[in-house]
Amino acid sequence: MNNAIEVGAPWIPAYGKISPNLTYPSGSMSDVVLAVADNKKTHTALSCMGTKISYGTFKSKILSCAAALTAYGVKAGDRVVICMPNLPQTVYMLYALNYIGAVACLIHPLSAVEEIKYYLDEVGANAIFALDTFYEKIAEAEKQRPIKKVLLTRAADELGFVKKAVYNLVNAKKSKIEPRENVTFWGKFLSLSEKEAVPAHLNENALSVILFSGGTTGITKGIMLSSKNFNAAAKQTEAMAYTPVEDKKMLAAMPCFHGFGLGVCIHTMMVAGGEAVLVPKFNVKDYATLIKKCRPNYIAGVPTLYEALTRCNYLDNVKLDCLLGVFSGGDKLTPALKEKFDAYLSAHGATVKVREGYGMTECLTASCLTPFDREKAGSIGIPFPDTYYAICKVGTTEQLPIGEEGEICISGPSVMLGYYGREEETANTLKKHADGKIWLHTGDLGCMDEEGFIYFKQRIKRMIVTSGYNVYPSQIESVLDKFEAIDSSCVIGVKDAYRMQKVKAFVVLKDGYAPTKQLKQRIMDYCKKHIAKYALPSEIEFRDELPKTRLGKVAYTELEE
Repeated sequence: MNNAIEVGAPWIPAYGKISPNLTYPSGSMSDVVLAVADNKKTHTALSCMGTKISYGTFKSKILSCAAALTAYGVKAGDRVVICMPNLPQTVYMLYALNYIGAVACLIHPLSAVEEIKYYLDEVGANAIFALDTFYEKIAEAEKQRPIKKVLLTRAADELGFVKKAVYNLVNAKKSKIEPRENVTFWGKFLSLSEKEAVPAHLNENALSVILFSGGTTGITKGIMLSSKNFNAAAKQTEAMAYTPVEDKKMLAAMPCFHGFGLGVCIHTMMVAGGEAVLVPKFNVKDYATLIKKCRPNYIAGVPTLYEALTRCNYLDNVKLDCLLGVFSGGDKLTPALKEKFDAYLSAHGATVKVREGYGMTECLTASCLTPFDREKAGSIGIPFPDTYYAICKVGTTEQLPIGEEGEICISGPSVMLGYYGREEETANTLKKHADGKIWLHTGDLGCMDEEGFIYFKQRIKRMIVTSGYNVYPSQIESVLDKFEAIDSSCVIGVKDAYRMQKVKAFVVLKDGYAPTKQLKQRIMDYCKKHIAKYALPSEIEFRDELPKTRLGKVAYTELEE
């Protein structure tokens, strides 16, 4: 039985205006965005910390960056790691790499040294672009693994003259870096752009971007995404917004290394001719102040963000009638938080409610969203246009009848090309069904009702989601088990009112070690060197032994209970 249902069905009147078959732009990501820039030269494309960048300037910067990359020795097919927050130069680099046919590999700027090395090795990259303040970690990683090209920028390099001068004055002492042959700074890099770069005009199905995720196994893998994936997701997201996105503003607070942040908050806005308001670093006070100052039309975030807004008083008496769309993803939005934030929006004059989406990096971003005018309790919404959902018997390609619970599978134009260099993992995740289509097996359990609404139940895979980030217990345990005093460990997620889940580690010590506060601190200090900040255990509990299953495996479910 085929449970695949497309958006636009007559049972959702408001969506009658949305065609279930959209027209997608052909060409690469940069081809599409630069064409938009030609038609909107004087309109604002990006804004960041008060600096506005027109589409005309945006295009000029991309082409200059592309020319500099060519002179710098980056060629078509090269993988370049981008270790950056949401800044204008991050966006320029993304499209410039695409313009010359190279591949942008985006990673968390707070990645630990070992993680940076891992990402470079995983995709075979010999170049990295990062903030100067992150250089110390890159230099440490370089001791273990040579990096041919290190391109550094300061946060204010693409801001206004006054902001740049103030930033450099305040931060000059903090960012002194010894000159090295393989290190180039942004200003010198751009000065290389004497000759125009030759556009690659990548085929829309060619590899364009690599994002990282643990997929269905918990092993961090490079997810290969094409320009078609990005351009299709942009058009689908724009259609699901239900209101014209052109010339509208969206706060881009979700990080660019995340499919949600890059695909929705940045690329969708660039394809639609809107304005992405870049937020390099999130804290609730500055975010609330930015909402008050720039009055965005769209905001997107993880549940943690919305919980934080309800707890602060920075938006007291501020009207939010500017909002046309509020989207939540990256983690399950609890019914209590949805009710709480919807009431918060209403109290501030907003006419919209928060809409929950579902997706994964393997299909770039959301592929399912709650309709703006119809909700069902517990549902994560309906599929995007041209996107099909099926519920399959776990471990098979057999589609189950309506209402039965099984594995959520997705087919559509935003589904990834595969995992970089991991053919077996790809084959286990992308499977051809009886209908001849390729389906993404998500590793998540859910069901579908007779109207096509999707219900997420739980993860098949063992994964922790904290503040919207995926944390894989096996990776944390691998780090812990290498510590001199630890015999074995088990990591779980525990409920947290703010972050939804926090990481807790249980450890069994080797003989001769005592469970002291000093040892616990030593373990935490060790973790900080090897684990990203967002994935650090918030608590470490010493145990004499870990519970085991009959097969001798650690019974982590007992610890969760």
